[in-house]
Amino acid sequence: MQTRRLGRTGHHSTVAILGAAAFWDATPEQAAAGFELARSHGVNHLDIAPAYGRAEDVIGPLIPAVRDELFVACKSNRHNPDGVRAQLEESMTKLGVDHLDLYQAHGVTDLTELDTRVDAIEAMLAARDDGLTRCVGITGHDLGTPGAQLEALRRWDLDTVMFPVYARVWADPVYRADAEALLAEAATRDVGVMAIKVAARRPWGDRQPTATTWYEPWMTAEAVERGVRFTLSTPGVHGFCTPGDLDLLPLALAAADGYEPLTEESRTEVIESTVGAEVIFPLVEKARR
Repeated sequence: MQTRRLGRTGHHSTVAILGAAAFWDATPEQAAAGFELARSHGVNHLDIAPAYGRAEDVIGPLIPAVRDELFVACKSNRHNPDGVRAQLEESMTKLGVDHLDLYQAHGVTDLTELDTRVDAIEAMLAARDDGLTRCVGITGHDLGTPGAQLEALRRWDLDTVMFPVYARVWADPVYRADAEALLAEAATRDVGVMAIKVAARRPWGDRQPTATTWYEPWMTAEAVERGVRFTLSTPGVHGFCTPGDLDLLPLALAAADGYEPLTEESRTEVIESTVGAEVIFPLVEKARR
């Protein structure tokens, strides 16, 4: 699988990053199988969080054996700095590591939320100074996320950002403008860029969920490949997190293995094909689990 340098982190991450949200309610056996599948494709970057259900408990025991080969990224959505530090140390214990490669302010969806995280982000930067994490970043998934992350880069010396990059939100001119401004600033500052929601299709609405993602994903190999190609062809994106559903994991990994960039014309066609589809955001209104 192709790797790309994740900005100033210096790590050459595989373009597919193992998204541990897929292990939300996984058994140890399911977790081991999914983890091994990703590793067999060469995946060398794990994205995990306490908010991901059982993920830390079932994936943690698998990490020490491959720690030297794995970039371990974790997150906190806490606001209190003491709580952030305590959660960081708890995550390190569960994951069997003496430091993280990346610690991220999780779920910063807009500028209002960013303003509530000032002390938390300062605590993360202090943890970087103390050697508990090599890098610090910010994540979010909503329409206001790119604008909030751009402001975060102006306020703090962050190493990475993570936000939605998929065709339907690129069809929104406001979101796209904000996202492209964020990508430009990230490139200027050599900040690593990770994308999420590559397989997003639409909100569940009244339909019964058939996947463990909070939105309805595309479920065919062709559609997932199209989503992966679109995201990885977006200038400035270094990698994508695999979707939060174990059935989608092999499709996403296969798409990453066979990745070939889309032409600009093809990207435009993919964007245009999504016009009229319902966006999965705002998160608070449309998320289901």
